[in-house]
Amino acid sequence: MQPDSARELKARILAGVARSASAQTSAYDVGEPRPHVAVGLTPAGDGLTRVAVRLESEADRALLPDLGRSAEGQVDVRVIGPVRALSSPTAPGALQRRVRPLRPGLSVAHPDVSAGTLGGFVRTDGRLAMLSNNHVLAASDAAAIGAAVLQPGPADGGTARDRVGRLTAFQDLSPGGANLVDAAVAVLDPGVAADPGDLPGGPLSGPVPGSLDIDPDELVEKVGRTTGHTRGRITAMEVDGVAVQYDEGVYTFDDQIEISGRTGAFSQGGDSGSVIWRSRDRAPLGLLFAGSSTGGDGGAGVTFANPLATVLALLDAEWVAR
Repeated sequence: MQPDSARELKARILAGVARSASAQTSAYDVGEPRPHVAVGLTPAGDGLTRVAVRLESEADRALLPDLGRSAEGQVDVRVIGPVRALSSPTAPGALQRRVRPLRPGLSVAHPDVSAGTLGGFVRTDGRLAMLSNNHVLAASDAAAIGAAVLQPGPADGGTARDRVGRLTAFQDLSPGGANLVDAAVAVLDPGVAADPGDLPGGPLSGPVPGSLDIDPDELVEKVGRTTGHTRGRITAMEVDGVAVQYDEGVYTFDDQIEISGRTGAFSQGGDSGSVIWRSRDRAPLGLLFAGSSTGGDGGAGVTFANPLATVLALLDAEWVAR
């Protein structure tokens, strides 16, 4: 179907899921996990679009409304398992060591966080700053502005002697409403050098595309602290209702990008904060923050990313390519 028709069907599904979830709320005990359904758009070839429905478990299928036979043929339903913020530690590797000058892909974190990824560099208030997730640099809203940022992160041996910057801004995470981004910036300390263009294939180029200018089925890449340089494919866009498990609880995100790896997983724990770019023109388009370990192409899980244009607008920051 045409994209606008797919968006109308997406809205119908989201409304039906909301009604079903509301009706079932009383059936769940306090503290019992709630069902989660995310809905977006996925490519159908020749410029056409289907609706992507992502379930945490097979039982969540009961929440889907009866759309009729013709509409059901326009829906791609997949079980992807729980989606988690990707900041868990793994064994040390090349991107998990102390590295100067700073470059995208390195291990970074707030002193109370295990480790995440330095996604790239931005300019805010005329100062050079590193970009990553709120849950990496700001400890999921727990940090104060001015808090230290370490490279490498504590899970990779980082200590106070490895301070490279200070937290200057982050977008709050809302437990009660729909979030758009998990993002934060930290201005570099005096004397800390950076090489923003030191990426596989060289600096990223071109303007940052708006969320509506990112097409499903595009090939993409990223470099992250845990899995390094990986390649994937955008499998869904404009995904609403993505429920992400953090240490503090579940946060829901709207207007997200879904990516599947081309050969195995596109990301794993510790890759949170990576900037994702489009392979055909190297345009930076997303900020990686969460993923699952099942579902997706080949069953290796899916990755979710915030549109980078939304991140930059909310943080009042300008992308720095080199």
